[in-house]
Amino acid sequence: MKKVFMSLVVMVIFSCNGNAQKKDSKSTSEYPVAKTEAEWKEILTPQEYEVLRKAGTERPFSSELNNVKELGTFVCAACENELFKTEYKFESGTGWPSFDRPIKGGVGYGSDTKLGFQRDEIHCADCGGHLGHVFDDGPRATTGKRYCMNGVAMDFIPDSKK
Repeated sequence: MKKVFMSLVVMVIFSCNGNAQKKDSKSTSEYPVAKTEAEWKEILTPQEYEVLRKAGTERPFSSELNNVKELGTFVCAACENELFKTEYKFESGTGWPSFDRPIKGGVGYGSDTKLGFQRDEIHCADCGGHLGHVFDDGPRATTGKRYCMNGVAMDFIPDSKK
């Protein structure tokens, strides 16, 4: 009987999903902007849906936002939450829009292990949409961070249109 009990204890311990390390693992309904998956599919393009709701990645060098230099604000394509300012943008050479910092309160953080190692995921603080990842290889003169974002997950609003 003791062997059976110990075997069950060992099985339970090794089969637990380690969520203790996850940062900010809110469900969609816990964000200020909450919609059903059907509602997201209705308002987002298929590519936006794949990136924002399914944590996909767009092809490098495919986003028009790579070339934006005009002053303005990058907002979430799903809910228009303000994420980044043009003055935080820099050319990283990676093929994705890159920034050295977000607008305060604009993004949330989580973890991603899809590639077999842990990366720091960035999502919209208002709707939870996946935006990209943050790395420690950004400009040393500012924050040292590189917020590597999927352009399809954002829209750009020039200051001249505000």
